[in-house]
Amino acid sequence: MFIDSHCHLDRLDPATHGGDPAAALAAARERGVKQFLAIGVTLEAVPGVAAIAREHDDVVISAGVHPLHRVAEEPSVAAIKETAERYGAVAIGECGLDYHYLAKAPDEVPDRETQRERFRRQLVAATELELPVIIHTREARDETLAMIREHVDPAIGGVLHCFTEDLDMAREAVRHGFYISLSGIVTFHSARALREVARRVPLDRLLIETDSPYLAPVPHRGKPNEPAWVVEVAECIAAERGISIEEVAMQTTANFYRLFRAAAPEVPEELRGALKDAGLV
Repeated sequence: MFIDSHCHLDRLDPATHGGDPAAALAAARERGVKQFLAIGVTLEAVPGVAAIAREHDDVVISAGVHPLHRVAEEPSVAAIKETAERYGAVAIGECGLDYHYLAKAPDEVPDRETQRERFRRQLVAATELELPVIIHTREARDETLAMIREHVDPAIGGVLHCFTEDLDMAREAVRHGFYISLSGIVTFHSARALREVARRVPLDRLLIETDSPYLAPVPHRGKPNEPAWVVEVAECIAAERGISIEEVAMQTTANFYRLFRAAAPEVPEELRGALKDAGLV
Protein backbone atom coordinates (compact mmCIF):
# COMPACT_ATOMS: atom_id res chain seq x y z
CA MET A 1 0.00 0.00 0.00
CA PHE A 2 1.28 3.44 -0.98
CA ILE A 3 0.01 6.85 0.08
CA ASP A 4 0.31 10.01 -1.97
CA SER A 5 0.73 12.43 0.91
CA HIS A 6 0.47 15.58 -1.21
CA CYS A 7 -1.43 16.04 -4.46
CA HIS A 8 -3.51 18.78 -6.05
CA LEU A 9 -6.51 16.87 -7.34
CA ASP A 10 -8.33 20.07 -8.24
CA ARG A 11 -5.46 21.15 -10.51
CA LEU A 12 -4.78 18.06 -12.61
CA ASP A 13 -3.64 18.73 -16.13
CA PRO A 14 -6.19 18.05 -18.91
CA ALA A 15 -3.57 15.76 -20.46
CA THR A 16 -3.86 13.52 -17.38
CA HIS A 17 -6.99 11.37 -17.70
CA GLY A 18 -8.78 14.38 -19.14
CA GLY A 19 -8.16 16.25 -15.90
CA ASP A 20 -10.70 13.97 -14.20
CA PRO A 21 -9.76 13.27 -10.56
CA ALA A 22 -11.84 10.09 -10.50
CA ALA A 23 -9.92 8.63 -13.44
CA ALA A 24 -6.56 9.66 -12.00
CA LEU A 25 -7.43 8.12 -8.65
CA ALA A 26 -8.57 4.88 -10.31
CA ALA A 27 -5.26 4.64 -12.17
CA ALA A 28 -3.37 5.16 -8.92
CA ARG A 29 -5.37 2.53 -7.07
CA GLU A 30 -4.44 0.00 -9.74
CA ARG A 31 -0.80 0.52 -8.73
CA GLY A 32 -1.51 0.06 -5.03
CA VAL A 33 -1.95 3.70 -4.01
CA LYS A 34 -4.73 3.49 -1.45
CA GLN A 35 -4.82 6.89 0.27
CA PHE A 36 -4.51 10.47 -0.97
CA LEU A 37 -4.11 13.82 0.76
CA ALA A 38 -5.54 16.56 -1.47
CA ILE A 39 -4.15 19.99 -0.72
CA GLY A 40 -5.99 23.29 -0.44
CA VAL A 41 -3.83 26.23 -1.53
CA THR A 42 -6.34 29.00 -0.75
CA LEU A 43 -9.31 28.98 1.58
CA GLU A 44 -11.53 29.67 -1.43
CA ALA A 45 -10.26 26.47 -3.08
CA VAL A 46 -11.02 24.23 -0.09
CA PRO A 47 -14.73 23.63 -0.90
CA GLY A 48 -13.77 22.28 -4.33
CA VAL A 49 -11.12 20.00 -2.89
CA ALA A 50 -13.57 18.84 -0.23
CA ALA A 51 -16.13 18.03 -2.94
CA ILE A 52 -13.62 15.62 -4.49
CA ALA A 53 -13.00 14.03 -1.11
CA ARG A 54 -16.72 13.52 -0.51
CA GLU A 55 -16.86 11.40 -3.65
CA HIS A 56 -13.87 9.24 -2.68
CA ASP A 57 -13.49 7.59 0.72
CA ASP A 58 -9.72 7.31 0.29
CA VAL A 59 -9.20 11.07 -0.15
CA VAL A 60 -8.65 13.45 2.77
CA ILE A 61 -7.89 17.16 2.55
CA SER A 62 -5.91 20.01 4.03
CA ALA A 63 -6.87 23.68 4.32
CA GLY A 64 -4.39 26.50 3.94
CA VAL A 65 -2.98 29.39 1.92
CA HIS A 66 0.14 28.86 -0.18
CA PRO A 67 2.86 31.49 0.37
CA LEU A 68 2.95 32.50 -3.32
CA HIS A 69 -0.77 32.98 -3.88
CA ARG A 70 -2.20 36.46 -3.88
CA VAL A 71 -5.55 36.65 -2.12
CA ALA A 72 -8.11 39.43 -1.90
CA GLU A 73 -7.91 39.47 1.89
CA GLU A 74 -5.40 37.85 4.20
CA PRO A 75 -7.27 35.23 6.26
CA SER A 76 -7.48 35.55 10.01
CA VAL A 77 -6.67 32.74 12.40
CA ALA A 78 -10.41 32.40 13.00
CA ALA A 79 -11.15 32.10 9.27
CA ILE A 80 -8.47 29.44 8.81
CA LYS A 81 -9.83 27.43 11.73
CA GLU A 82 -13.44 27.78 10.59
CA THR A 83 -12.62 26.55 7.09
CA ALA A 84 -10.58 23.62 8.35
CA GLU A 85 -13.29 22.54 10.76
CA ARG A 86 -16.18 23.01 8.34
CA TYR A 87 -14.61 20.83 5.66
CA GLY A 88 -12.93 18.26 7.89
CA ALA A 89 -9.30 19.05 7.07
CA VAL A 90 -6.73 16.70 8.57
CA ALA A 91 -3.96 19.31 8.37
CA ILE A 92 -3.29 23.01 7.87
CA GLY A 93 -1.42 23.97 4.70
CA GLU A 94 0.19 24.05 2.49
CA CYS A 95 1.67 27.10 4.09
CA GLY A 96 5.17 28.44 4.51
CA LEU A 97 7.73 30.82 3.03
CA ASP A 98 8.98 31.05 -0.55
CA TYR A 99 11.40 33.84 -1.38
CA HIS A 100 12.58 32.42 -4.71
CA TYR A 101 10.46 34.71 -6.88
CA LEU A 102 10.82 37.92 -4.89
CA ALA A 103 13.80 39.09 -6.93
CA LYS A 104 12.47 37.83 -10.27
CA ALA A 105 8.85 38.92 -10.05
CA PRO A 106 8.30 41.03 -6.92
CA ASP A 107 5.00 42.41 -8.18
CA GLU A 108 3.52 38.97 -8.73
CA VAL A 109 4.02 37.35 -5.31
CA PRO A 110 3.38 38.41 -1.71
CA ASP A 111 6.25 40.24 -0.05
CA ARG A 112 8.28 38.82 2.83
CA GLU A 113 6.27 40.43 5.59
CA THR A 114 2.96 39.28 4.10
CA GLN A 115 4.29 35.75 3.75
CA ARG A 116 5.62 35.70 7.31
CA GLU A 117 2.36 36.94 8.84
CA ARG A 118 0.29 34.54 6.71
CA PHE A 119 2.53 31.66 7.77
CA ARG A 120 2.36 32.66 11.44
CA ARG A 121 -1.44 32.74 11.43
CA GLN A 122 -1.63 29.28 9.93
CA LEU A 123 0.83 27.88 12.47
CA VAL A 124 -1.24 29.40 15.27
CA ALA A 125 -4.45 27.97 13.80
CA ALA A 126 -2.85 24.53 13.52
CA THR A 127 -1.72 24.63 17.14
CA GLU A 128 -5.15 25.68 18.37
CA LEU A 129 -6.82 22.93 16.33
CA GLU A 130 -4.12 20.40 17.25
CA LEU A 131 -3.55 19.63 13.58
CA PRO A 132 -0.20 19.06 11.84
CA VAL A 133 1.10 21.60 9.34
CA ILE A 134 2.18 21.04 5.75
CA ILE A 135 5.05 23.40 5.02
CA HIS A 136 6.38 24.66 1.71
CA THR A 137 9.79 26.30 2.09
CA ARG A 138 12.15 27.68 -0.55
CA GLU A 139 15.13 29.96 0.00
CA ALA A 140 13.83 30.71 3.50
CA ARG A 141 15.54 28.01 5.56
CA ASP A 142 16.44 29.93 8.72
CA GLU A 143 13.15 31.81 9.01
CA THR A 144 11.14 28.64 8.40
CA LEU A 145 12.98 26.78 11.14
CA ALA A 146 12.70 29.74 13.51
CA MET A 147 8.93 29.92 13.04
CA ILE A 148 8.59 26.18 13.52
CA ARG A 149 10.48 26.41 16.81
CA GLU A 150 8.36 29.33 17.97
CA HIS A 151 4.90 28.19 16.95
CA VAL A 152 4.72 24.40 16.43
CA ASP A 153 4.18 21.91 19.23
CA PRO A 154 6.60 19.01 18.54
CA ALA A 155 3.95 16.59 19.81
CA ILE A 156 1.75 17.62 16.86
CA GLY A 157 4.47 18.40 14.31
CA GLY A 158 4.07 18.51 10.59
CA VAL A 159 5.85 17.83 7.33
CA LEU A 160 8.29 19.68 5.12
CA HIS A 161 6.68 18.76 1.83
CA CYS A 162 8.48 18.35 -1.50
CA PHE A 163 11.74 18.66 0.41
CA THR A 164 14.67 20.12 -1.52
CA GLU A 165 16.92 21.40 1.26
CA ASP A 166 19.97 19.73 2.79
CA LEU A 167 20.41 17.01 5.38
CA ASP A 168 21.12 19.47 8.19
CA MET A 169 17.75 21.16 7.73
CA ALA A 170 16.02 17.79 7.57
CA ARG A 171 17.64 16.74 10.83
CA GLU A 172 16.67 19.98 12.57
CA ALA A 173 13.06 19.58 11.43
CA VAL A 174 12.96 15.95 12.56
CA ARG A 175 14.22 17.03 15.99
CA HIS A 176 11.15 19.23 16.23
CA GLY A 177 8.69 16.47 15.45
CA PHE A 178 8.56 16.88 11.67
CA TYR A 179 8.51 14.44 8.80
CA ILE A 180 10.33 14.88 5.49
CA SER A 181 8.33 14.26 2.32
CA LEU A 182 10.13 13.40 -0.90
CA SER A 183 8.65 14.00 -4.32
CA GLY A 184 9.63 13.09 -7.87
CA ILE A 185 12.58 15.48 -7.57
CA VAL A 186 14.48 12.75 -5.71
CA THR A 187 14.56 10.73 -8.97
CA PHE A 188 16.15 13.54 -11.01
CA HIS A 189 19.71 12.80 -12.09
CA SER A 190 20.89 16.14 -10.66
CA ALA A 191 19.40 15.51 -7.20
CA ARG A 192 22.42 13.85 -5.57
CA ALA A 193 22.13 15.81 -2.33
CA LEU A 194 18.45 14.97 -2.05
CA ARG A 195 19.18 11.27 -2.49
CA GLU A 196 21.54 11.57 0.47
CA VAL A 197 18.57 12.83 2.44
CA ALA A 198 16.60 9.81 1.20
CA ARG A 199 19.35 7.52 2.48
CA ARG A 200 20.06 9.16 5.82
CA VAL A 201 16.82 10.51 7.25
CA PRO A 202 15.36 7.80 9.50
CA LEU A 203 12.85 5.75 7.55
CA ASP A 204 10.25 6.33 10.24
CA ARG A 205 10.38 10.05 9.39
CA LEU A 206 9.87 9.85 5.62
CA LEU A 207 6.75 10.41 3.55
CA ILE A 208 6.28 10.12 -0.21
CA GLU A 209 4.26 12.38 -2.50
CA THR A 210 3.73 13.42 -6.09
CA ASP A 211 2.75 17.10 -5.75
CA SER A 212 0.62 16.35 -8.82
CA PRO A 213 0.35 17.82 -11.39
CA TYR A 214 3.89 19.10 -10.87
CA LEU A 215 7.35 17.49 -10.75
CA ALA A 216 6.76 14.16 -12.47
CA PRO A 217 9.44 11.61 -11.56
CA VAL A 218 11.85 9.89 -13.90
CA PRO A 219 10.98 8.23 -16.32
CA HIS A 220 7.95 10.53 -16.74
CA ARG A 221 9.82 13.81 -16.26
CA GLY A 222 8.42 16.62 -18.38
CA LYS A 223 4.89 15.23 -18.35
CA PRO A 224 2.04 16.36 -16.07
CA ASN A 225 2.34 14.40 -12.85
CA GLU A 226 -0.34 12.15 -11.38
CA PRO A 227 -0.86 10.24 -8.11
CA ALA A 228 -0.05 6.84 -9.64
CA TRP A 229 3.57 7.91 -10.00
CA VAL A 230 4.20 8.10 -6.26
CA VAL A 231 5.34 4.49 -6.73
CA GLU A 232 8.40 5.73 -8.64
CA VAL A 233 9.33 7.89 -5.67
CA ALA A 234 9.10 4.87 -3.38
CA GLU A 235 11.19 2.81 -5.80
CA CYS A 236 13.94 5.42 -5.78
CA ILE A 237 14.05 5.55 -1.98
CA ALA A 238 14.15 1.76 -1.78
CA ALA A 239 17.05 1.62 -4.24
CA GLU A 240 18.99 4.31 -2.39
CA ARG A 241 18.54 2.62 0.98
CA GLY A 242 19.07 -0.91 -0.31
CA ILE A 243 15.75 -2.15 1.02
CA SER A 244 12.58 -3.52 -0.53
CA ILE A 245 9.90 -1.28 -1.93
CA GLU A 246 7.47 -3.16 0.33
CA GLU A 247 9.36 -1.87 3.37
CA VAL A 248 9.23 1.69 2.06
CA ALA A 249 5.51 1.36 1.37
CA MET A 250 4.76 -0.11 4.79
CA GLN A 251 6.79 2.42 6.78
CA THR A 252 5.69 5.53 4.89
CA THR A 253 2.07 4.41 5.27
CA ALA A 254 2.54 4.01 9.03
CA ASN A 255 4.25 7.40 9.14
CA PHE A 256 1.37 9.05 7.31
CA TYR A 257 -1.23 7.83 9.78
CA ARG A 258 0.99 8.64 12.73
CA LEU A 259 1.27 12.26 11.57
CA PHE A 260 -2.21 12.79 10.11
CA ARG A 261 -4.11 11.20 12.96
CA ALA A 262 -7.48 12.44 11.74
CA ALA A 263 -6.98 10.43 8.53
CA ALA A 264 -6.24 7.17 10.30
CA PRO A 265 -8.83 4.43 9.74
CA GLU A 266 -10.87 3.22 12.66
CA VAL A 267 -9.56 0.05 14.23
CA PRO A 268 -11.24 -2.41 16.59
CA GLU A 269 -10.81 -1.43 20.23
CA GLU A 270 -9.00 -4.69 21.02
CA LEU A 271 -6.26 -3.77 18.52
CA ARG A 272 -5.87 -0.15 19.54
CA GLY A 273 -3.63 -0.92 22.52
CA ALA A 274 -1.20 -2.93 20.43
CA LEU A 275 -1.08 -0.27 17.72
CA LYS A 276 -0.49 2.42 20.33
CA ASP A 277 2.39 0.43 21.81
CA ALA A 278 3.88 0.19 18.30
CA GLY A 279 3.55 3.96 17.83
CA LEU A 280 1.07 3.64 14.98
CA VAL A 281 -1.81 5.52 16.61
